[in-house]
Amino acid sequence: MRLDKYLSDSGFGSRSQVKELIRSKSVRVNEHVVTSPKQSIDTQVDSVTVNQEPVHYEKYVYYMLNKPKGVISATEDDKHATVMDLLDSIAVVKEAFPVGRLDIDTHGLLLITNNGGLAHALLSPKRHVSKTYRALVQGIMTQEDQEKFQEGIVLEDGFKCMPARLSILESNAIEETSLVEITIKEGKFHQVKRMVKACGKTVMDLQRLSMGDLHLDPNLQKGDFRVLTNQERNMLKNYYSDI
Repeated sequence: MRLDKYLSDSGFGSRSQVKELIRSKSVRVNEHVVTSPKQSIDTQVDSVTVNQEPVHYEKYVYYMLNKPKGVISATEDDKHATVMDLLDSIAVVKEAFPVGRLDIDTHGLLLITNNGGLAHALLSPKRHVSKTYRALVQGIMTQEDQEKFQEGIVLEDGFKCMPARLSILESNAIEETSLVEITIKEGKFHQVKRMVKACGKTVMDLQRLSMGDLHLDPNLQKGDFRVLTNQERNMLKNYYSDI
């Protein structure tokens, strides 16, 4: 790998920016100053420093984001703020992207990465990776609704969903609301909202809690993000080995 790409991938700026960094004699490879951006780097063997600080290269980045309402799950948009606007520069430099989409008014867990293979494995309709949501519903969800979810909800367009799990956490008879958790293994457009609607109720608030084995950190505030832990990254190997 060329030195300029190595440094760019490691978060030191665009190719043009790291070329200026290299030419300023701030970069050393195996303790020798290097001034050519074309210098070849073996990521497994060579030691690289910038201003005498070691560079830790990683091929892929993995961020957990607690997506807030009001931003869209995209890398860029002309009308709305995107989830990428919430992250730091290294995610942009690494050409990272959100894995799947959450509606603009849905909040919660969103994985950001540049590992296309992992994203495909998590989103593939053939893999049926489970996703769990917590929903505040206008209306009282019942055991009958639970049975409908278990059998497979039929949406308004005639599509029959795979069997899903509906857990009723709380019911408020005075306000006629329910707090529920819903686990699905598909990712149809507005699926959770449409499933609840098929039961004659309306989703008022929707939060994604988990995607496969990856669970939202309860200490992560809305709009905040963090790098995945080694344990979380290892769990992702259950879906795709090249992590």
